[in-house]
Amino acid sequence: MKKKKLFGSITLAAAGIVFSAVLVSGFGWVRPSYAGGLNLGAKKPPVVFDAEANAFSKAFTEVAEKVTPTIVNINVVADAPENKEEEFFFFPFQNKENNTPKQMEGSGSGIIISDDGYILTNNHVVEKASKVTVGLNDKRSFEAKVIGTDPLTDLAVIKIDAKNLPVAYLGESDNLKVGQWVMAIGNPYGLSSTVTAGIVSAIGRGQLGLINGQTTENGSYGVEDFIQTDAAINPGNSGGALVDLSGAVIGVNAAIATRTGSYVGYGFAIPISLAKSVALDLIEHGKVNRGYIGVQITEVDAALAKSMGLDKPKGVIVQSLVSGGSAEKADIKQGDIILKIDGKEVNKSNELQGYIATKSAGTVVKLLIFRDGKEIERSVTLKSRDTDAKTEKISDKEDKKEEKAKLTSFTFDKLGMTVKNMTSKEKEDFKVEKGVLISEVKQFSKAYDQRLGNGLVIIEADRKKVKNVDELKEIFEKKKGNAVLLRVQDAKGNASFIGLDIPE
Repeated sequence: MKKKKLFGSITLAAAGIVFSAVLVSGFGWVRPSYAGGLNLGAKKPPVVFDAEANAFSKAFTEVAEKVTPTIVNINVVADAPENKEEEFFFFPFQNKENNTPKQMEGSGSGIIISDDGYILTNNHVVEKASKVTVGLNDKRSFEAKVIGTDPLTDLAVIKIDAKNLPVAYLGESDNLKVGQWVMAIGNPYGLSSTVTAGIVSAIGRGQLGLINGQTTENGSYGVEDFIQTDAAINPGNSGGALVDLSGAVIGVNAAIATRTGSYVGYGFAIPISLAKSVALDLIEHGKVNRGYIGVQITEVDAALAKSMGLDKPKGVIVQSLVSGGSAEKADIKQGDIILKIDGKEVNKSNELQGYIATKSAGTVVKLLIFRDGKEIERSVTLKSRDTDAKTEKISDKEDKKEEKAKLTSFTFDKLGMTVKNMTSKEKEDFKVEKGVLISEVKQFSKAYDQRLGNGLVIIEADRKKVKNVDELKEIFEKKKGNAVLLRVQDAKGNASFIGLDIPE
């Protein structure tokens, strides 16, 4: 009897084991239920963040959370722009009668800089606007008034009637480093509260032609001293914030470099140090009371530095002066090399322009200048721009008697340049009394590389007036193996200094 019970128990246990196997394996009879908490995927992530990595990631999320409420969406109605490739992204309203776009609707971004409604943005976002509407992060909408615009820096301030608004913290941009992490926050393509990240790719970017500024007798003038970043910036981001990982605004997003109208690798922001000074002037006066030195400057390259006696290329050279301007009154001369301003080194034209753009008229700045092999200091009191001021023209009061020239033209083979004596008609056309005309420059030659070209007049060489080809040839012979400083003039009367290496 006991054996039968034992056998029955064993049989029952075996049956239970088999039935369980059927349930587990399925055999197509019974489907297992996932409701019991079956884990899908691996049991742990392949990489476990350490505390430092988690803190780094958290910095981005906290900045996005804290700064986004201070960034606004700006919608405008404006007359149709003449430049259809403008970076500001427009959408036309069609005229019902003739189907011609009379007005356009556009969008951009802005930064709240005061709790009572002042907003910083780009000039190109609002300058032509007949109606400006601001959308806040909390979905409220307000009509805005344009307080002031500054085309030279592409900055503007608008105002909405609101109180207790979240305000962005405006940091400092003077100590930015290439490689530093940054985030761009704005409303590209009307997509509100968009955040992108990248690094500072370069600082002090200029001569990009992105700011039209003001048109003067010497061409268009705009202050370009950009922060370059690879954080994605697209149309509609204009006027938004470029911030560091502390959440401080260090730039105002302004433009993109593109052939397609969209982001292709990098964009540009206006340094906040400049933007703050412009915003204060616009709020207080409705315009910028900017000071000017009154000089036209260019960078110093290796050949120019060598011809001037500098140990290496540095500073910016004064090509011309505004007659009666601040620089002229402070004994600044054509050919001076400005090395520092208020103790700050300047090696690019836009570095000097960007610094001066933060100063008001009446401010005194100190310049360290290289002249005739020596460093000297000059104090300059900045003046307001005089719209009638003109750059100084070259005058020549020397004896007009000329010796009979032996050569009428000559080709400097190693330079790839041919020059000729000028006719009376050519002197009259160029408004010069003396000089040698460049008649040919070979492509990719030494002369070509130094921006010399057909139709330029060499009026000085090695700081000596040049009357004819013989004199120029003699100077070049003496400077073999060294660099010579040339002063050239174009048909419009614009003069500049150029350094040229003379081969042995």
